[in-house]
Amino acid sequence: QVQLMESGGGLVQAGGSLRLSCVASGSAFNINYMGWYRQAPGKQRESVATIRSGDTTTYANSVKGRFTISRDNAKNTVYLQMNSLKPEDTAVYYCNANAAPSAFPLLKSDYWGKGTLVTVSS
Repeated sequence: QVQLMESGGGLVQAGGSLRLSCVASGSAFNINYMGWYRQAPGKQRESVATIRSGDTTTYANSVKGRFTISRDNAKNTVYLQMNSLKPEDTAVYYCNANAAPSAFPLLKSDYWGKGTLVTVSS
């Protein structure tokens, strides 16, 4: 079992920046990849960015050039640096991890944090 804890959300003006953090905790697990999703009011959850071992990254078209995802494997932590924020970025941001017990590496599952709210004012 893996627990995820997000932090760093808040209120910021358009054009500003925020840095989100997500720490994965637990015992005897291995993370395959981590990422960030977001859900705005009245909309479905969408993928924002992902990062795999080897630091291969993907981004939603709406955030390319503005957001950067990174990770610290030793700390089981993933970050999302958000620059040039827009009002449409307002959403609850969720950390996601795909992980498996060390003893059962084929039993991969998705884990989710409780979310952190990002509000961008105009």
